[in-house]
Amino acid sequence: MFLSTGWLMTLIVLVGALTRCQSACDISSDGNTVTCKGQSLEEVPQHLSENLQYLDLSYNKISEILADDFLRYPKLQILNLSYNNISYIENGTFQYNLLIRNLSLFNNSLREIPHSSLENLKYLQILDLSNNFYERATLEDVFSSLVNLKDLSVGGPLISNILKDDFASMENISLIRFALKSKSSLDYYEPGAFSFLNTQNFWLDIAIDKNATLLGDMLKDLTNKTFNSLRFRNLFELSYYVGIEDIFSYLPYIGLRHLVFYRGKFNENLLRLVLQNVQRSSIKNLYLLSIDFARSPNANKSEVPINNLYLENLVIQDVTNPDILRFDWTFTWFNKVTNLSIINVNFNYVPCDAWGQMTNVVKLDISGNRLLATNLHNPLCKDNILPNIEIFNASNNIMRSLKTISLLTAQWPKLTYLDLSSNNLGSRNESCVWTSNLKVLILRDNLLQYEVFQCLPTKVEYLDLSNSHLDRLNMNYFDMATNLTQLILSNNKIKFITSSWNSPKLHILALEGNSFGAIDKGSFKDLPQLKHLTAGNNPYHCTCDLYAFFTDSLKEGSLILDDWPDDYYCYHPLHLLDTRIENFHPGLLECNVGLVVAISVSVTAFVVIVCMLLCWRYDAPWYIRTTCQIIQMKYRSRKADQSRIYEYHAFISYSYSDADWVRGVLLPHLENSNPPYKVCIHERDFQPGKWIIDNIIENIENSCKIIFILSHNFVNSEWCNYELYFAHQRAIGHAFEDVILVVKESVSMEDLPKRFHRLRKILRTKTYLEWPVEESRQPFFWVQLKSILGKGNSRLIGQESLSLMNETAIVGQESSSEKMAVPAEDSNVNSSINQT
Repeated sequence: MFLSTGWLMTLIVLVGALTRCQSACDISSDGNTVTCKGQSLEEVPQHLSENLQYLDLSYNKISEILADDFLRYPKLQILNLSYNNISYIENGTFQYNLLIRNLSLFNNSLREIPHSSLENLKYLQILDLSNNFYERATLEDVFSSLVNLKDLSVGGPLISNILKDDFASMENISLIRFALKSKSSLDYYEPGAFSFLNTQNFWLDIAIDKNATLLGDMLKDLTNKTFNSLRFRNLFELSYYVGIEDIFSYLPYIGLRHLVFYRGKFNENLLRLVLQNVQRSSIKNLYLLSIDFARSPNANKSEVPINNLYLENLVIQDVTNPDILRFDWTFTWFNKVTNLSIINVNFNYVPCDAWGQMTNVVKLDISGNRLLATNLHNPLCKDNILPNIEIFNASNNIMRSLKTISLLTAQWPKLTYLDLSSNNLGSRNESCVWTSNLKVLILRDNLLQYEVFQCLPTKVEYLDLSNSHLDRLNMNYFDMATNLTQLILSNNKIKFITSSWNSPKLHILALEGNSFGAIDKGSFKDLPQLKHLTAGNNPYHCTCDLYAFFTDSLKEGSLILDDWPDDYYCYHPLHLLDTRIENFHPGLLECNVGLVVAISVSVTAFVVIVCMLLCWRYDAPWYIRTTCQIIQMKYRSRKADQSRIYEYHAFISYSYSDADWVRGVLLPHLENSNPPYKVCIHERDFQPGKWIIDNIIENIENSCKIIFILSHNFVNSEWCNYELYFAHQRAIGHAFEDVILVVKESVSMEDLPKRFHRLRKILRTKTYLEWPVEESRQPFFWVQLKSILGKGNSRLIGQESLSLMNETAIVGQESSSEKMAVPAEDSNVNSSINQT
């Protein structure tokens, strides 16, 4: 029995674990791909398909990998175990996963490289073992058998020494990329360590703050080798280089195409050393990315000029200090550069000398800076002619004058592409002169106004004015811009498209996200080459007249409508057949606005009438009025005096003819409620032997509320008139909220004798309750009454158990009563007399 119970508990635990894992992981329909990223898993899931090929277990809490963890997945090819806490991998773990070609153990807690677990992975192509806690980067002989390996990353924050034989096993392995990480400041590099490496791209995350000369030994081992790229990350992580030795002296002897410096501290001395050696090397692309640049207090003024820096690409990006451009005021390091990018460097001024050194630039990108147009173009500069520039990107600056840019670029004869997006251009009334070769102009994300059209070039083929607050078009411009083939006007505020738009070569037109509700059929009749139109996300009205244009003007060509709205009455992409406008005949309802309005009004009227009938049938006004009265009563009850203590919750005044209803209906609901109310009635609670008048006065004074059951019998009762009189006298010193009128039978003002002037006054100044004949309304009556009475068992002298005579009362059902309501002067509650 105990054994069975144990198996049962084990089964429950396994099913629970299976359910949790299934809910945590994203599993493809065929089971081949599973992503369990960031699910706090502590072990490898075992319920997955045997056909599993891709498994992502990154960002979990796995601490160890056992030999049979992946036994069930022999077809596994890609395994991501990065960002866990793995400190132990059992020998032979991947012996059943011979097809693995991508394995990542990045950012774990491994104390040693798991060599024995890798020996069977003959198809392994990508292996990342970096950012772990092993102290040596020695790769044992097992790596020599990984003949398909192309990308290898090793090292971590505890690697302090790099020894000669660490990478000897990689001598015959041709890599595409090899990445090595060490501690913040490398202690020792043994010459010859890198000589065994054979890789196209070499990434070094090695800091040499305390031993800068180690870089010379590293580069010496790379001489006579050929690389596509050499990347240094945090070369000087904590301090600037202050030495005088040329630590890059071996750089010219390396066959290298791309040199990248990412992050780390750079001063002008170090930059000068780099540039001097780069200009003597085969390097064609130099990248200075996110470096921390500072001026050198004691700059080494070398006699070696930097004027032969033949580079295809010089990229200076995300450098917060613009002084990097001023370390050499002659700017001669720009004069042989083909593509120059100075992105997000925070500079705001271009000296005249800089323009003079950029005569060989073909592409200039100065986006993401703080340039004003007037600081970019100085009319006094004589050397700002760039004879070879074809592409100019000045986006994401703070320029305001489009005319100033046109004056600058007018002297660039080969300029064909100009990107001025994300500036503050287009709000000035200016006239511009542009170079005739400009083909592409991008002005999106600016502040364009109608006047901007007189400053736009007329020879462009591609014009982007999107997302620029433009509210109308100048059609005279399009009459002149006859070469325009693509026009982007999306996400503006254009309200209408005028007729007779003449652009004979326009192929692509983007109008989505504007404010026009209709497009005239004549708007596109002079666009014979229009092939591609986007016009969604506009507040369209019925535009069936476009059908004539689509069928007549374009019958000889084809038109593709992208992003066309689903609620566009008369045209939709579904009407396309073989990308041609065919077989579409709009119906009468689609285009007859009068008929649409008539039908809409009729439907609205029908819905209103139906709602009114339903309200009448189910007496909705009565329920609404009753709910409002309940809310008013609850508000008044909060304002009532809570200091005085009474003997009764209520004194009930009624005619003897209504006694059966009071005893059989009213008292049971009040005295048997939870909590119960203590109620005073004369036939049960008056003290025997005492004058009736004294009993009335005393019990009215000892009651929190006075309830009058109003009926024809009440009106004819003299004693009820007495009780009404004394209640009125009490109301002189109290609020009228103490008096509750319950209309049991319909009583009009004409039915009341003149001697009941007090009752007349109360009816005119008090909101009263009506006893409903319909049973469906009676629950609301009790809610109203209890709301006025407040909570039971409160403000009484003592708490007693109340008993009630067991009587069966028959509640008389009368015809519908006249409903009376009058404004309550003392309680500020508005009422009115309503007769139904």
